[in-house]
Amino acid sequence: MAEAAAKQIPFKWEGKDKRGVPVKGKSVAASEVALRAELRRQGVVPSRISKQTALFQSDGKVTTADIAIFSRQLATMLTAGIPLVQAFEIVGNGHDIPAVQKLLLAIKADVEGGTSLAGALAKHPLYFDDLYVNLVAAGEQAGALETLLEKIATYKEKTEAIKKKIKKALTYPIAVVVVAVVVTAILLIFVIPQFESVFQGFGADLPAFTRMVVDLSKFVREEGWIIAAGLGLVGYTIIYFKKRSQAFRHWIDRMSLKLPAIGPILVKSSIARYARTLATTFAAGVPLVEALESVAGATGNIVYEQAVLKMRDEVATGQRLQQAMENTELFPNMVIQMVAVGEESGSLDEMASKVADFYEEDVDNAVDNLSSLLEPMIMSILGVLIGGLVIAMYLPIFMMGAVV
Repeated sequence: MAEAAAKQIPFKWEGKDKRGVPVKGKSVAASEVALRAELRRQGVVPSRISKQTALFQSDGKVTTADIAIFSRQLATMLTAGIPLVQAFEIVGNGHDIPAVQKLLLAIKADVEGGTSLAGALAKHPLYFDDLYVNLVAAGEQAGALETLLEKIATYKEKTEAIKKKIKKALTYPIAVVVVAVVVTAILLIFVIPQFESVFQGFGADLPAFTRMVVDLSKFVREEGWIIAAGLGLVGYTIIYFKKRSQAFRHWIDRMSLKLPAIGPILVKSSIARYARTLATTFAAGVPLVEALESVAGATGNIVYEQAVLKMRDEVATGQRLQQAMENTELFPNMVIQMVAVGEESGSLDEMASKVADFYEEDVDNAVDNLSSLLEPMIMSILGVLIGGLVIAMYLPIFMMGAVV
């Protein structure tokens, strides 16, 4: 079934419904004949059908944000009483991104063929992880799929929001640094040599500052490719070993948690993800030991991932979650105490949700504060850097003017 769905062709169609109202849309089918039959079954008389094969050759990709939006749409439709297959058809055919449309209609075909929703989702592990599939399976078994999908949608939206906040915290300073490096390189390689040829006609010694900048320009022009190659090699080496060495990944993730300004945000982000995933899985009726298995992979940092796996082993032997969290020495006392209250009162999911809300808001505020702090600092550094190069070039001219 999945193989057949993968070979389906995308079409764009126009026609009229049972009331004679013009309608149009996009669908995938094995052939134009099959699509016409499917449209007639839906009460649509097609007047024009065209293949969109070229569109699917560059259909983009399915992002985690797309999965979050789809989860909310599906949950809303099921809550409104729309049958599952019809809901997939509506969301799939109405999606603007071909890759997402193809994925959803492939899942719809599997469900239509008798596969459970969890089973259909499990065929696409790149987009639906074990946590997602297990929660859907729990919802199907309990006869409360729409309720579980609501929880999944909220979980996905919250985790996507916190990911965007982390990206925002990292992207701005990186972008400014890249711009500063590019502008400085342009000045050193193309602009300063023009001044250097002018200075040679002065017949006098250049100021020390100007001499230093001119020498730096020569070094960058002559040895710059070595620097660029070295930086490229370092970047490639880091990426290579991070993908293939768990020890190196552990070191990178541990060091990232200790970075000034950024480190505390990453810590709060991992705690927020831990709490949000724990609240979602536990509320779905997943046993605590199994829930911690899913929670570990959702923390976003291998240090917290390994700590949660260790907690899972301790909880499996009968230890309380509160004590297991204390043993890791990674969680603030407030988080541990709220989890303890949740365990005592039988409302662990509610307490974990409150922890997640608190830390998600804390991450939000920390990112905004960091941006406010970094903006003037980075602009000052840029001003000193670029301004220093300009002053170095004009200093001999100013000195010559003073002598005259």
